[in-house]
Amino acid sequence: MLVRMIENLKIYLTGACVAVMPALAGADTPLGTWLTPPDAKGIVAHIEARPCGAAACGVIARTFDGQGRRVETPNLGVRVFWDMTPAGTGVWKGHAFVPAHNRTYKGTMQVRGDRMTVKGCLGPVCQSQVWARVN
Repeated sequence: MLVRMIENLKIYLTGACVAVMPALAGADTPLGTWLTPPDAKGIVAHIEARPCGAAACGVIARTFDGQGRRVETPNLGVRVFWDMTPAGTGVWKGHAFVPAHNRTYKGTMQVRGDRMTVKGCLGPVCQSQVWARVN
């Protein structure tokens, strides 16, 4: 009985993921690889955004110095956004982590073509960046 319930749950979850994927992969999606602006040390990052359930999540996949050479930083692999769900045309809302602040914020992302404005707010104070799509 338990085995049958687990198999049914697997089938249901697979179907749910398949149903959600077209919405995540549509126009104005944050899915893909994004280039951040340079930080205070001149380091830029590639953020890889992928589906995670019905939401989108992103991690720092690669980092580069000002000359475009790959560099190792402690932030490689750090999750910088998660639980981002569609909240209107090209707008996604969820949570964002800013490594420079070592804090988590309520976050939004607005995708317009090959640009995405990423914004995090703590109360009335907000900061944003514009990322460029790499692929």
